[in-house]
Parts: sequence; structure tokens; C-alpha cells
Amino acid sequence: MTRAEMDALGWDACDVIVITGDAYIDHPSFGMALIGRTLEAQGFRVGIISQPDWHSADAFRALGRPRLFYGITAGNMDSMINRYTADRKPRSDDAYTPDALPDKRPDRAAVVYAQRAREAYPDANIVLGSIEASLRRIAHYDHWSEKVRRSVLPDSKADLLIFGSGERAVIALAHRLAAGEPIEEIRDLRGTAFMVKPGWRPEGFVEVASTDIDRPGPVEAHPDPYAMEPAPPELPVAGQPVRIVPAAERVAARRAERARQVIRLPAYEVVKDDKVMYAHASRTFHLESNPGNARAMVQAHGVGPGCRDVWLNPPPIPLSTEEMDWVFGQPYARNPHPSYGDARIPAWDMIRFSINIMRGCFGGCTFCSITEHEGRIIQSRSEASILREIEEIRDKTAGFTGTISDLGGPTANMYRMACKDPKIEASCRRLSCVFPGICENLGTDHGPLIQLYRKARAIPGVKKVLIGSGLRYDLAVRSPEYVKELVTHHVGGLLKIAPEHTEEGPLDKMMKPGIGTYDRFKEMFERFSKEAGKKQHLIPYFIAAHPGTTDEDMVNLALWLKSSGFKLDQVQTFMPTPMAMATTMYHTGKNPLRKVSPTSEAVDTPKSGRQRKLHKALLRYHDPEGWPLIREALRAMGRADLIGSLPRHLVPRDQPVVLDRGASGTGGVPGKSLKTGGKFASPVGARRAPPPVRGAEAGRHVAAELPPGRRKVPTRGR
Repeated sequence: MTRAEMDALGWDACDVIVITGDAYIDHPSFGMALIGRTLEAQGFRVGIISQPDWHSADAFRALGRPRLFYGITAGNMDSMINRYTADRKPRSDDAYTPDALPDKRPDRAAVVYAQRAREAYPDANIVLGSIEASLRRIAHYDHWSEKVRRSVLPDSKADLLIFGSGERAVIALAHRLAAGEPIEEIRDLRGTAFMVKPGWRPEGFVEVASTDIDRPGPVEAHPDPYAMEPAPPELPVAGQPVRIVPAAERVAARRAERARQVIRLPAYEVVKDDKVMYAHASRTFHLESNPGNARAMVQAHGVGPGCRDVWLNPPPIPLSTEEMDWVFGQPYARNPHPSYGDARIPAWDMIRFSINIMRGCFGGCTFCSITEHEGRIIQSRSEASILREIEEIRDKTAGFTGTISDLGGPTANMYRMACKDPKIEASCRRLSCVFPGICENLGTDHGPLIQLYRKARAIPGVKKVLIGSGLRYDLAVRSPEYVKELVTHHVGGLLKIAPEHTEEGPLDKMMKPGIGTYDRFKEMFERFSKEAGKKQHLIPYFIAAHPGTTDEDMVNLALWLKSSGFKLDQVQTFMPTPMAMATTMYHTGKNPLRKVSPTSEAVDTPKSGRQRKLHKALLRYHDPEGWPLIREALRAMGRADLIGSLPRHLVPRDQPVVLDRGASGTGGVPGKSLKTGGKFASPVGARRAPPPVRGAEAGRHVAAELPPGRRKVPTRGR
């Protein structure tokens, strides 16, 4: 991180310099550490410039000019989500900064850092990566400016963008640059994007307009893209035998033909003004997300002589188990850099005793950006690699008292799950393996995960292994043995899960299972808790103001919460994050899960500040502060029957006078509601306790999807 450290190592220059918006924590939950250590293992010298002062280029010259390239990352979260709430209000702290200090990174950090690096050394190669670059690689709706913005590439003037899990691409790039290959000629790496002149394409490629390939109907209706109708018999030619083309040969030909296609998305100048075309482009983009059959895509930016194309190669091939073990097996210090001294870094506190066991998620929730970043194919580490990391935490991490705070990833229970047939997996175009129901081709065996749990808690020195990552309960109910194992040994009194809603309308737009699945899991959870002699509670998460949600839907959810005895102290308002399908619904009012046209399905979307506040107030139906707004809405809806003091009523008729204790805890002001200070949902009558450490789960709720206010940090997934 400093010239002094370079001198101590005998380095005259760094091969790669990673510039990051986060504090430097040498732990595999943090992108700069993953990239830095994997490059180091390949023999490259890596420098880290952490949270530089972006007001000038001076801080970007601290380690000199990189021999190969600058690697630019905004950090583990999109910088706009890191800095602002769903209501566009500045956050008061930053979990990835020493002592949680705010304002240590700029808005749109990837663009700003790239521009300053270019200013520092104009001839240096600039490569973007990590979540912010991944989610902004094409034209995208930006919630904070309320407009469609260009790809991050033309704004940053970067030479290359690496999207998704980038270890394989960044290693290949470094070796090719070290061999003397110019960066502008490296155009064949999967998982990369770059700017080219209009009309450029590799030899043999054929351009196809996105409007020519989009078919009507739901996503699930798409046929196998490699399937072909039986070839008609060839007409006999005099003196030649008739040849029938075998099916396997026809499939291979079809596959080769698709591999040489590039899909032309509607240009930025089109989608920024035409919401139907924006929704169409979003739908096309997501249908081309399976690395087994995805095609390259191209999107024009600009008009006239200044027009350039953003070219996207197909997504990266998922890492094998052996490759995952290699990445996570590097000699991470598992600590923040010593230069931070005793400063507290909240993101580090959350994951220091947790372990990432897998990547990816096949859930396909539309409000989540994990698919756009890590993909939907599960990449799992081996059991031996995970157990070895537990022993390293026990032996090397200061403050370890015997509790592993999480074994998980983007989800808690997709470990080693995959399609039963690799050929089907390679050709599938479904956006979710579990919606509207669990695919019959999906393997849902929880056996490997159960064995992992048992071996993990049997390690000497380990007293308890908790599961903090989000649980996919529609999968869990298929394995009563897993639920029993989880409930009996791995719940610290409270288990947080995310049904997100109770009503069919919003659940359909989220691609989430119905509330009946939650009820089945709840019954199993309570039964196994009772058998174990433990008093434990489920803590459900819900989203307010999601596209497809009406006021009536939120009233029904509030009634369900009250009848179930839940009082939510911390709730989540939908945040439109770049490139998520729910964000497309929010911006366009169209449903990209089905064919998009001017007359296709419209999606009701709560956008006004008043309606978003109402939906949030309904989730907190018990808070007097929201009662006036709820009463007004109920009367407007013709549901004044829900106003009163009986158990069947949602809110009382009168506003109570409650004293606010004030900052000092004494005195008060009539008419203000008294804040409890609670941080988690608790069943009525349940003893209040501090929330449990969420562990690595925070890092697996992709930075891109949820702010640190509800689902903690750092982000490694959903």
C-alpha cells in the first residue's frame, strides 16, 4: 500500500495497481484481496491504493505507474447504494471505512477513479471491475439521477471492463499484457466488455437484431435453442447416395452458428427515451445470461462521427470446485491492513468469523442483482477447503471464541446444487430454476451440506456454527433432515428468512414462492425447535413498494403480520438497483418477464414519496407515527372497517399522545412517538435481545441489491 512497503520488498514498480473504494482488508470476502492474491500467486506484483483522495490525481501516483494496468473498483458495493438510501438520502456512515466514516469515496466511484488514474498516467492501461462496473456495463436506469445513464465504459474512458467473478479473466489479461500484447487487441476474453468502432466484429461473426430473436410468451416457454426440426430428406442426385444429417451433427451446427452471432441491442439514444425498448433490451440481456449458450451483445452509444459501440463478450465460465479451492486457498492475512491500527471497520466485524462456501444463485429474484454479477450456476468449494478455512480462523484470527458466524454465500442452502443434466443446463434459458415452481431437472439434495455442517461443528475448538446467510426455504422444505439439522444445531435463537410478501401480485413480479411455502417451513421450524427443547423464532423480511404492489396488497400484508404476531422494527423499501429486472419494471411500467410491446402487461409501481411512505408505514402498522397516513389511506380505499381498537382492526381511531424521551432520555414532547431503538423484527411477547451477528451473509447480499441498513455487509451475493 505504500512506497516504503515496495522498497522493503525490493520492488521498483508494481505490475498491477488495484484502486478500491473500500478499506483494504486481506480476506476472501473482499474483491481487492481476491484479485490481489490470485495475481500474486501467478507471479505478479500487486499494489493497493485504498480510498484515495479523488479531488486530484496525486493519490493515484502514490505507487508509481503500473507496468501492466490499473484495476479500478468502487468496492464491494455499488458506490451509490453505499452512499445513499432508497429515498436518496445520504447515509451517515460507511461500513467499509475505518471507524465507519462517511464520504471517503465519491459518487460513481468507478468512473471518478478511472478518470483520475488516466490523469495520473495517461498512457497506463485502465481496467474496470467488481460489482459497480458489472451492473453498469450497458445503458441502465439510475435511481439517483432518475434517468437512463450510459454504460460506465464511455464515461470512464477505460480500456476494458471485466464483469462477474473475474479471477480467470484478470489472470489471462495480466499474462497477455506481460507478453507484450496490446490491450486494444485483447478482444476474446469471456466476461469482458470494451468500446469499438461501429461495424467492428470478429471474423465470421453475424449481427442479429434483438427484435428479431425475442419470442412471445413467458420465459419458460423458450425452446431448447440448440434443438432443430428434423431435416427433410435430401433430394437424390444422380450417382450420389442420399445422406441424412444426424441429430447430433445438426445440434453441433446450430451451436456453432449461435456462437458466431452478436445481438444488437437498441442503442442508448433509443432506450433512454423509449421505455418499451428499454424493457425489451433488459429482457434480451437477461435471456443471454447463461454462459452455456449466451451470445455476445453490442449496444451503440452516441450518434454521428462520435458513435461507438459497447461490445459485451459472453459471461465467464463458472469456476470449477478445484479452481474455487485455489482462489480461497491463497495466503490471506484475514485482517485489515496494519496501517488502520485500532480503527473499527464494521464490514470486517461482520465477516471475520464467517466462511463463503459457494457463489451464484439460481433463484432469479427480480429485485436482486446477483445473477447479473455471479450468475445462476452454483460454484461450490470442496468440503476439505472449507474445513481447512475453519481451522485457520480458529488458529489465526484474533478474538475467535469458538463460534463460526456463518457458512453460506448468496444463499445458505444451494451448496453443490446443480442441474441433473449438464446438456440441459448448457441450453436452458429460464431466469429461475425455482419459479414458478422448482424445475424437475434441478438437483435439490441437501446431503452434502448436512455432512458439511456436522463435520464443521466437530472440529476441535469450534463450539457453534451458525447460519447467517439467507435461507431458500422453498428448497429447504424438500429436505426435512436438513431443516432438523439446521434448527437443532445452527440457529442462535433467531433465524432470518425473506418471504418478501404475502400477496400473489408482488410475489409474481419478484419471482418468489407463495406464502404457503413459508407456512410449511414455519411448521417444520417450530416442530423441530420443540423437539430440540429450544425456544427459537423466525424473523421474516418483507419489501415495501416493490413493483407490482398495490396499496391493497400492503394492507393485506399488514393484516397478516398482525395476525401472525410480528412487529417489524426494521423494514426495507424497494431500491431500484442497476440492471435488475424489478428496476426495469419500476422505470418502464412493463414486465420484462414476458414479451414486451406497447400493449403488453403493465406493472403498477409505487413511485411517489407518499405512496412509498404509506407502504413502509403499513409494514410498521404498530408504530403510531404512521397511523395518520394509514387511516387516510384506509378511508380512501373504502376500508374504514379496519380502523378501531378491536383485535380485527389494523390501527386505532385516535392518535395517542406519547412522550419523546429526547436525546438525553429525560423530558419529552407531546405528540411524538417513542422510538424503541430495536433493530430486528420480534414476535409479540418475545424477549427482546440484541440481534445476532449475521456473519458472512452480509457480504453475500450483493452490494448491488440491498443497502447496509437491513441486510448487512459486505456483499458476496444477493
